[in-house]
Amino acid sequence: MKKQVFNPFLPLNVCIPDGEPHIFGDRVYLYGSHDKEGGETFCMLDYTVYSAPVDDLTDWRCEGVSYRADQDPDYHTSDRKFMYAPDVVQGNDGKYYLYYCMSGRDGVGGYFGPISVAVSDSPAGKFEYLGYVKYPDGSPMQKYVPFDPGVINDNGTIRIYYGTQYADEYDPEFRNKDWAIKEVMKRFNKSYEEVVNTTESVMGPVMLTVEDDMLTVKEDAHHIIPYYTPGTSFEDHPFFEASSIRKIGDTYYFIYSSWQNHELCYATSKYSDKDFVFGGTIVSNGDIGINGVEEQNRLNMTGTTHGSIENINGQWYVFYHRLTHKSDYSRQACAEKITINEDGSIDQVEITSCGLNDGPLEAKGAYPAGIACNITNGHMPHGCNRIYTDSFPNVTNIGEDRFIGEICDNTLIGYKYFDFAGCKNVSITTRGKGEGSFKIYTELGGEPVGEIKVSATNEWTKLTADVNITDGTHPLYFIYNGTETVDLKEIEF
Repeated sequence: MKKQVFNPFLPLNVCIPDGEPHIFGDRVYLYGSHDKEGGETFCMLDYTVYSAPVDDLTDWRCEGVSYRADQDPDYHTSDRKFMYAPDVVQGNDGKYYLYYCMSGRDGVGGYFGPISVAVSDSPAGKFEYLGYVKYPDGSPMQKYVPFDPGVINDNGTIRIYYGTQYADEYDPEFRNKDWAIKEVMKRFNKSYEEVVNTTESVMGPVMLTVEDDMLTVKEDAHHIIPYYTPGTSFEDHPFFEASSIRKIGDTYYFIYSSWQNHELCYATSKYSDKDFVFGGTIVSNGDIGINGVEEQNRLNMTGTTHGSIENINGQWYVFYHRLTHKSDYSRQACAEKITINEDGSIDQVEITSCGLNDGPLEAKGAYPAGIACNITNGHMPHGCNRIYTDSFPNVTNIGEDRFIGEICDNTLIGYKYFDFAGCKNVSITTRGKGEGSFKIYTELGGEPVGEIKVSATNEWTKLTADVNITDGTHPLYFIYNGTETVDLKEIEF
């Protein structure tokens, strides 16, 4: 079997969410935060960079730790000490600049902000702390809420996009709350009386520019889309977080995570800092919006998403992440091909197992079960800042064993897509307390093409069934019906 790549495209024990793909030279680099497999909260590990040749996306390599949390002077051990979603841009001096925000600061800037900067001579790092985004007088820039910076070198102008937005500001009592007033006072250097009488928002997506030193504010931060969205094109998909920016021709594409918190959306404008209009959803990590799928019948556990788009060797891709381990804290990098239409629009794409691969996967040999793109028992949860303790099917691990666990009655496990040619049988490696069977389908709602019966066992057991699958490209679905729960480690053709 030729070398292939599938989702997630990094090793199954690696969790690099919040992916920002950039091409520097002849390689594409993936920058992101770094979750711990089975972690207890977000972004527990230091930044680690992966890269691949632009002409071979099957060949990803780890460039190593590019930057450590304890390199930041605001690093502290008394509280959370993690680094959230970063971005990297090449400065006008040819060096590479890493922009990020620390979590739980107790130093300069308070809990939110400022935006820190590190620098390297190489896009892979290692990066060295440079400073934080600041005003000409040296004071830290902490206007609005510095979070999730996305950066672009726009023909020599360095633009930083950032922000977050919560429903609190839609509460008519928001400005009467002491904590809100104090927050706005700090952000905008206003008096108590000025805050009570202002309509200025402390939240929402904003942009600023910096000087060639990559630190000093040149153009101060201001909103790029309305922070109050009712009556605008953003009404049904308000900005939440995950700012990312791309320029395609003369059009700016602002990519962000919406309040729905499972989808990457985009907005476009001919200007860098105004007149953005909502474009649509690019991808949902629960396939919500694809083929009539709604939130209540999402095809995966859903949760935070963050990513961006990149043109690699003539093909556009969207990079995003999926959830594992029944939480928001072990997120893995995935990607899908997308198309920029002639009118500049981007249609929503379904999530797949083949992702970056040059076409469907070959229905030959063995694959880890964890590359499934759809895992659902019919009522999957939406994860938000928590680890679930109730039982439902999920990608997980015990030591070096990585598998889909807690598969219960009526669980669907889907893979898209395989190129079937002469496939006569399918095997699975499974274990568990369950007694029942996996029926095999190549079409939802169709007739099964095979069935594998399972019995209770504590040991991983390979089971095989003959299948009747026509040649061609098809999805592959397993539906478990039985008692108790079972685990699935591998599928094989």
